Amino acid sequence: MHPPWPKGKKLVHLDLKGAPPRVEYLHKLIELLSRLGLDGLLVEYEDMFPYEGELKLLQATAQPAYSQEEVLSMQEFAKCRGMEVIPLVQTFGHMEFVLKHRSMWSLRELAHCVGTLNPHREEGVKLVLEMLRQVIELHPGLNTLHIGADEVYMLGEGEESKVWLASPGQTVEQLFLSHVTKIAKAIKQQWPHLNIIMWDDMMRGMSPETLKASGLIGLVQPMLWDYTPNLDVDKTVSLLEKYHSAGMTDLWAASSFKGSTNVYTCVPSTQRHVDNHLQWLMVAASLSAGVNLKGIAITGWQRYDHLSVLCELMPVGLPSLAACVQTLLHGQFSAEAQSKVMELLGVSSVEVDMMERTSEADSLFPGKRLAQLIVELNSLLNSEDIRFLESNMFVRGWFSPYQRQRKMATPLITMQIQTQAATYLAAMQQKVAAVREEMVRLYPDSTAEEWMEEHVSPVMAPLQSITDDIAACLKEIIP
Repeated sequence: MHPPWPKGKKLVHLDLKGAPPRVEYLHKLIELLSRLGLDGLLVEYEDMFPYEGELKLLQATAQPAYSQEEVLSMQEFAKCRGMEVIPLVQTFGHMEFVLKHRSMWSLRELAHCVGTLNPHREEGVKLVLEMLRQVIELHPGLNTLHIGADEVYMLGEGEESKVWLASPGQTVEQLFLSHVTKIAKAIKQQWPHLNIIMWDDMMRGMSPETLKASGLIGLVQPMLWDYTPNLDVDKTVSLLEKYHSAGMTDLWAASSFKGSTNVYTCVPSTQRHVDNHLQWLMVAASLSAGVNLKGIAITGWQRYDHLSVLCELMPVGLPSLAACVQTLLHGQFSAEAQSKVMELLGVSSVEVDMMERTSEADSLFPGKRLAQLIVELNSLLNSEDIRFLESNMFVRGWFSPYQRQRKMATPLITMQIQTQAATYLAAMQQKVAAVREEMVRLYPDSTAEEWMEEHVSPVMAPLQSITDDIAACLKEIIP
């Protein structure tokens, strides 16, 4: 057992790219998050923010962005429940949702790297500052802002960067630091009261001296992220100590409750994420007394980046989130912590795929029915009989691609294959219809459409194809 998480804020990350909850569902989620004991929301809007003027093109087209009224009502709803809202706006790396637009192509560091902003272009800096201005102004009373700055891939590879780096003493580290410092100073100049958080990964290899010389000290609060169940405690402690020794007195941690297992994971493992939090508890307990850990952001990624596929949706991640929070509060994932999760959510297990099927208890667990349906459909989609039908002995032996093309088949066996495929299809179609109906209640139609095409179509298409081919073939060979 470890000491419980030290004082400091417990934030939950709401990643809105790809699966923005409908407003009514978002409010139910916020209600639950406050009951779970969370202090704030770290909101990553991306293209769901109602940008205006020249930035209007950044708004999502697959589904409407949230309106200004909806963004304000979300904040009001959270505030009434004692939760702070901290917006996250990317300002350097992971700018895919901006730089994918043709009119923004010239602002990329490299033509084929859609995520990284060219730090040398004045119009790029202006663009970022305008994005920040619009977001800050739509968050009245804002105290804290997150400026991203993680995974700035290929930095230094662009032509202008190569010229800049050719000057004596100029390094990629300094190039990174100079852009972030410029953005942070501009924010502080206009909004002196704002606390600025940024991801830490680009600074991990930097010496305390480099950090001290950057001008960033006192401007930003690094948030060290690690989502792995086997997080290296000693290494993480020494990184936090390094930032502290460089003069970065306020530090944050970032863990994960979903969206970090695999880029296409559909159903999370609670234990995996609890293990991540147990490691973070060890980190917190091992820090020297002077290190000020301001809090932890429990991230729940919806995509690995703007152009990757959807990860686990929020409903299937809620048991994991509740378990992670209880682990932090208890200092371990004890029987007491587990029963608290089951009581808070009204579930029979902390693992979403082990929960007993019960009626929707919306007041306890918003989205429970969708979570259960996704688990059931996922199990069907991953059953070996269905997924590998084309590899089974009868299909390979009596209805191979060669035989299908030439309509050479043994009716007796192909009719058995057809019956089997039709049975699988019918079972899936029934589940798919239920999942779709429930998903569009909580999410935009475009989210349901993408989820279906990603998870269901690749499994159903071969079954449908083999069924159709057998029907066509039988017409040719049975009188």
